Amino acid sequence: MKGLKPTVLALCVAGAPPAVLAEIRQLDDDSMGNITGQAGVTIELETRINIDRFIYTDEGSLEINDIVVGGANRTDMFSETGVNLVGTASDNLDNIRINIDLANDGDAIINLLPLSFNAVDLRVTTGAWNLAGSGGSTTVMDNFRMDALIGSGTLRVDTATDTLNFRTDIAIDDMDFDVPFLALGIRDFQLTGADYDLQAPQPLRLFAGVDMDIYKARNAQNVDSLAIDLHTFEADIRIGGILVGGTSIGSVALDNLAITDTSMLIYGH
Repeated sequence: MKGLKPTVLALCVAGAPPAVLAEIRQLDDDSMGNITGQAGVTIELETRINIDRFIYTDEGSLEINDIVVGGANRTDMFSETGVNLVGTASDNLDNIRINIDLANDGDAIINLLPLSFNAVDLRVTTGAWNLAGSGGSTTVMDNFRMDALIGSGTLRVDTATDTLNFRTDIAIDDMDFDVPFLALGIRDFQLTGADYDLQAPQPLRLFAGVDMDIYKARNAQNVDSLAIDLHTFEADIRIGGILVGGTSIGSVALDNLAITDTSMLIYGH
């Protein structure tokens, strides 16, 4: 509730019938405290992250080079809406407010919200992704770039179930990358909400929602594992160009993709 923007709240109240409005009563401070809590920490964040190389090593290794995380530095994200969705263009990851609260039942709640009514714009780029070992090396991905918008995000640690719940709303305006060892390239990948219509674009339907739980569970060998349950993911996906050997072989669209009731266990072997 603390994360509900006043603008959204005003829209909801404005649309309520008079009979409902008649039942609205002003709450005193004690009543409000029982509903939302009166304390917490707010962090306003602006950052840009550069990593020369990320290396994961088992017997061989995976190297990801030249990682940059920042703002998209664009005001034309999802230009078909005719709306500047990000405000001021910047190559910093900004317009972020992080609210941290501890509920009276012990749950930890972290809400990520835009500082202003605009969405948070994000650009992630990398260089080569290399597999390396005693047999040589292979570049499995290169020239990765993703421009995306984040509407909101919530992390909640539930003390009753020892579960981390993660929810976010995200839209990808443009993602490109190459897979050199397959002579494959992906251009103009776009992800939106399942109800977003390119012919009549509505910004409030732009985002695809993700809802997942992360927790500890036993695998088939009765060993503690990292468990991930994906409850909801619904989206439309469009790929403007698929390149093979540098030549386009066409485009792809997935309408109303729904992934539900999906569970996985992750553990070493």
